[in-house]
Amino acid sequence: MLVNPSGVQSTPCYSHPSHFTFSNRCKLFLSPSCPRFLSSKKSSKFCSVSLLLSRNGGGGNRFSVRALLEPEVSESIAAAADGAGGGDGGSGILQPVSVKIPFGDREILVETGHIGRQASGSVMATDGETIVYTSVCLSDVPSEPSDFFPLNVNYQERFSAAGRTSGGFYKREGRTKDHEVLICRLIDRPLRPTMPKGFYHETQLLSWVLSYDGLHSPDALAVTAAGLAVALSEVPNSKAIAGVRVGLLGDRFVVNPTTKEMEDSTLDLFLAGTDSAILMVEGYCDFLPEEKLLEAVQVGQDAVRAICTAVDALVKKCGKPKMLDAIKLPPPGLYRRVEKIAGDELHKVLQIRSKIPRRKAISLLEENVINILTEKGYISTEDNSGTAETIQDWLEEEDEDEEIVVDGEVDEGDVHIKPVSRKSTPLGGKRSDGRSPEGIRSITSRCGLLPRAHGSALFTRGETQSLVVVTLGDRQMAQKVDNLANVEEFKRFYLQYSFPPSCVGEVGRMGAPSRREIGHGTLAERALEPILPSEDEFPYTIRVESTITESNGSSSMASVCGGCLALQDAGVPLKCSIAGIAMGMVLDTKEFGGDGAPLILSDITGSEDASGDMDLKVAGTEDGITAFQMDIKVGGITLPVMKEALLQARDGRRRVLGEMLKCSPPPAKSLSKYAPLIHIMKVAPDKVNIIIGSGGKKVKSIIEETGVEAIDTQDDGIVKITAKDLSSLEKSKSIISNLTMVPTVGDIYRNCEIKSIAPYGVFVEIAPGREGLCHISELTSDWLAKAEDAFKVGDRVDVKLIEVNDKGQLRLSRRALLPVPETNSEDPSSEQLTGHQAKVITDSGKASDKSTPKKYVNVPKSDALAQEKLEQPKDKSSGTKISSSSKSSSAENTLLPRKKVFKRIKKSTSKAVTGVSGKDGE
Repeated sequence: MLVNPSGVQSTPCYSHPSHFTFSNRCKLFLSPSCPRFLSSKKSSKFCSVSLLLSRNGGGGNRFSVRALLEPEVSESIAAAADGAGGGDGGSGILQPVSVKIPFGDREILVETGHIGRQASGSVMATDGETIVYTSVCLSDVPSEPSDFFPLNVNYQERFSAAGRTSGGFYKREGRTKDHEVLICRLIDRPLRPTMPKGFYHETQLLSWVLSYDGLHSPDALAVTAAGLAVALSEVPNSKAIAGVRVGLLGDRFVVNPTTKEMEDSTLDLFLAGTDSAILMVEGYCDFLPEEKLLEAVQVGQDAVRAICTAVDALVKKCGKPKMLDAIKLPPPGLYRRVEKIAGDELHKVLQIRSKIPRRKAISLLEENVINILTEKGYISTEDNSGTAETIQDWLEEEDEDEEIVVDGEVDEGDVHIKPVSRKSTPLGGKRSDGRSPEGIRSITSRCGLLPRAHGSALFTRGETQSLVVVTLGDRQMAQKVDNLANVEEFKRFYLQYSFPPSCVGEVGRMGAPSRREIGHGTLAERALEPILPSEDEFPYTIRVESTITESNGSSSMASVCGGCLALQDAGVPLKCSIAGIAMGMVLDTKEFGGDGAPLILSDITGSEDASGDMDLKVAGTEDGITAFQMDIKVGGITLPVMKEALLQARDGRRRVLGEMLKCSPPPAKSLSKYAPLIHIMKVAPDKVNIIIGSGGKKVKSIIEETGVEAIDTQDDGIVKITAKDLSSLEKSKSIISNLTMVPTVGDIYRNCEIKSIAPYGVFVEIAPGREGLCHISELTSDWLAKAEDAFKVGDRVDVKLIEVNDKGQLRLSRRALLPVPETNSEDPSSEQLTGHQAKVITDSGKASDKSTPKKYVNVPKSDALAQEKLEQPKDKSSGTKISSSSKSSSAENTLLPRKKVFKRIKKSTSKAVTGVSGKDGE
């Protein structure tokens, strides 16, 4: 805060004479009267424009802003502020307004004045049951002037919008997710070109998704709501903006399609603009030709025009007055002064082709200009009328003049000079590095430079270089995506882009990826995605890392070219090769000796990107586009200009593809020996649980036993085995095959190992990982007290599958494969009763008649005759039949244990009932 000449301390107000500091030695005073809440035209003592000298030493070249206020003015300002900020009687508070505006083939509801009434502008936009709330606020005091408008955009999708709660320990939203960052960029990029230069009040735009129906996407709604909120606020934007999405269903373009319609769309185009021009285009498609893309842009522009027309009508009804008086620009005389000091030398410096020497030369020239202005000063000899031009005059001059940003580097405190009357200097159709407008910088590429990586490539185009590395893995390496739809989503392909400060020869902070890095990485990722094979053809998860090692423009497109080569080097069977190129534009060429028509530049450098009026990135094949992104830095471009840029980009793309074919060494196009092996097998879906086991014990034991890295199962029966070597892969494959095989009763398994012994039998492994029970009664033809008496763990036996129960458990028999022993036909008392025979005898040793039968069921001779021979019933007229109590039909095929006790029950001879009991109560 400064003190006025009378010594009275004043309250800061951006609407009064402002003090602009170009550096620690050069201060500029401007004095237009521009109260924010009041159109006051009272004159000030500082009505003339002058450049005063500051003898103070200190910091670097800073451009600071402070307010000077006279005592007699402060009272009127205070009164104006009191009158504007009230909450009663409708003073300063808008009345609620609700209108419907077109939004493609439907309408959306726009409400303002209902909530967020203390914000400069607030809007609630509703599409179906998706609701987005957006507010705009700006600081009362302007920030230090810079070349970058102080706009901050934040977009957040509340989990409560879909009836959910954030996961994790803290049940609230955390840091901004990647897709939220991308939507922040979609909002920010079309708004900036509409902001006037010289407006330095920090502006914050906040957007929340409060309700989501899963059908209507919130991103296009958020961009339109942001344009509405800014248009209704005091921010002096030039025109209202709106955003729409365009899909392609068959041959029909659809504006703002639903999420279900987008599943079948071959185009995802997002367009934002005003009622007369295109400001931003971004989209992804499956090899769409340029002509079809231009048709989609035209459809989107028509929809945006209809929205903006409705927005303008709403602004006339309830919009707030714009802060036009807050726009502060250096006087034209200062431009002319700097042009006279450094114009010719600047022209020479810009012809230096190498980036680092050019940047150093510009820094020296800048310091020289400041020294001259500091030593000699600059006093305006013009009268007050020279600075009393209307704001409209300033805006018109800004449209006509072009800002020169040196080398694409924006250093804090620099004031980039805008010439007012420059002599035309024809350059012979050459750019600063000597290329023609269609020229492409020299390209070199090499693959396989990192021996342990699964795939690698180094792509160099001029002074831009990208080191790309590909890593292959299983599904566990996939990137989980959290979304409002509450649908578990995993990305099997993702590209991560990093832009370290060393790539431009600077020192900077390293940390989480910036919004720019996330945006560039997504653009390159979506460009490469259409050429990837399906998961059935190539079951790997693919991670691509692009590290920019040098940068002088088009680093995202270098990531596309390097990524394509690295994928081929990793052995990924791509459908085709793609390349990317960045295009620029100079809208008005008269100043540079041209005919005034827009000039399209191919393969732009950093300085051409920063100084130009357009940045268009296009990736694709020779004839089709897979990804595109366009940002406009002026009021917008027309469709014919965009068509010219797209066609010139296609020619440049073809040339880049030709250079990529010269890669040396070329891509390996085969899997690295260090890449994991993945085998896919299909099992019955009901067998998946057998592989997993109780609590995952079975699958863990297979991994430990075989040494594979992972086994991934899906509900549909797909099993993926990931291993480092072929032997472990084959071993686990064999185990899973045997576990999930469908055995058939009657199958015989030879030389099977006994894995464990239980009191009731032994468990035999008929195949790796697949065991069955051989009951003690099925081990031998003779009676056996304990299985341990005849067998031990590790013994090998032949078994036959005799039963598969409802749970899939296997019942085996060794006895069924043993030879039938010979019997003595002369002595019935010594006859051996096998599992397939039952001998009926009487006390006399002869077969009894049907009236009084006695039957021994599967009892060996020694037991049947010596120990458990049944007595004759006292009543011989009534016979008794003895059989198994559990299964009458199969009892004869089961050996009875030694300690079984038979109970004889007397019944009539016509009905024989048998009961058998043992120690276990069976």
